[in-house]
Amino acid sequence: MAHRLKIGVSLAAALLLALGSASADNKHMVGHGGPQPMAHPAEPHPGPQGYTRVNPPRGWNQRPATVNKPVYQHNYQAARHFSIGPYHPPRGWVAHHWVYGEILPPAYWASPYIIADYWLFALEVPPVGYEWVRDGDDAILVNVETGEILQVEYGVFG
Repeated sequence: MAHRLKIGVSLAAALLLALGSASADNKHMVGHGGPQPMAHPAEPHPGPQGYTRVNPPRGWNQRPATVNKPVYQHNYQAARHFSIGPYHPPRGWVAHHWVYGEILPPAYWASPYIIADYWLFALEVPPVGYEWVRDGDDAILVNVETGEILQVEYGVFG
């Protein structure tokens, strides 16, 4: 009987030690009922160092008022390629090799696909009523009223 008592007391002591060390290990964990770590006040962030914002070139938004279609109607292979992140196609997207003269569905020239900083990608200033849009790796100059494609640059974002 004394032997059973010693084993019981030993097991109880071991259990208490185990529980004590487990709670000591968890005292710095958030949401476990133990003491919370001391919060440090937020510091103001000075912003990037040595970064200069790219300024648009002179005349970047002086769009031609008239469109001489034969001047624009080309399908070019881009001279340079740019990496700007993943392309998330519009719902119902189907891979297509667009060419000038085709009609681009409105979902493809919605605001998420417009290339507002076209000069950064060596694209021409679009005429009034036209915008550059991205479709996969390509840049497409499209009439934003009719969807007619005026020019295509293949592989701009390759």
